[in-house]
Amino acid sequence: MSGHSKWASIKHKKGAADAKRGAAFSKMSKEISAIAKAGGGDPDTNVNLRNAIDRAKGINMPKDKIDNAVKKGTGELPGVTYEEVTFDAYGPGGVAMLITGLTDNKNRSTAEIKNILSKKNGNLAGAGATSFLFTKKGIIVIEKDKISEEEIFEIAIEAGAENVEPDGDFHEITTEINDLMSVKAAIDAKEIEISTAEMTMIPSSYVKVTGSDAKSLLGLIEGLEEHEDVQHVYANFEMTEEIGKLMEEG
Repeated sequence: MSGHSKWASIKHKKGAADAKRGAAFSKMSKEISAIAKAGGGDPDTNVNLRNAIDRAKGINMPKDKIDNAVKKGTGELPGVTYEEVTFDAYGPGGVAMLITGLTDNKNRSTAEIKNILSKKNGNLAGAGATSFLFTKKGIIVIEKDKISEEEIFEIAIEAGAENVEPDGDFHEITTEINDLMSVKAAIDAKEIEISTAEMTMIPSSYVKVTGSDAKSLLGLIEGLEEHEDVQHVYANFEMTEEIGKLMEEG
């Protein structure tokens, strides 16, 4: 079983707690501003912005904060200019990692990410060392008790999804990145609750980690995700029951 969808789903459930600390709102604001700057502030024509706003609503981010983030991106309100950053890294057990973020100071972010990695049994790799292992895709995750596998398969594939697979307690729907929003819209039209719908980086191969490596890996991923400049952490670890339990406990 792959780790990315389970990890995303558990993070979704923990989202409310994260939002109370303000971390989730801050990260979403940065992402929305950057997307609006790159593609415009109209979610009807900027699919990435529409997706980001949907995710912001999913963590109960107030509408005025969403609107302000868009306006900062379009220049209607003063704001900080953020630069996209990507870090290639390796974690415990030889797991390949791809870390993406937004920062107003690349040198500071690089030093801090490197420090987190070294403290938590990971290491920064050269540019491109791990990124070639990942392909950009759309992913939609739905709890199995919301709809049967047969029903969601029919809806998703008809709307243009690439694949629908069971993953533990979830249905995992994979799409080409340009088809993500149309597949999501087809599912929304059936009033089926979605746990997560976002762009992800799917690895071409997986590494199974167990024991102390599994625990260290989860600690490293959480440490990275807590950093204010980190937006996403992708890793090619294979999910095991042990990691699943550690995730739920974490």
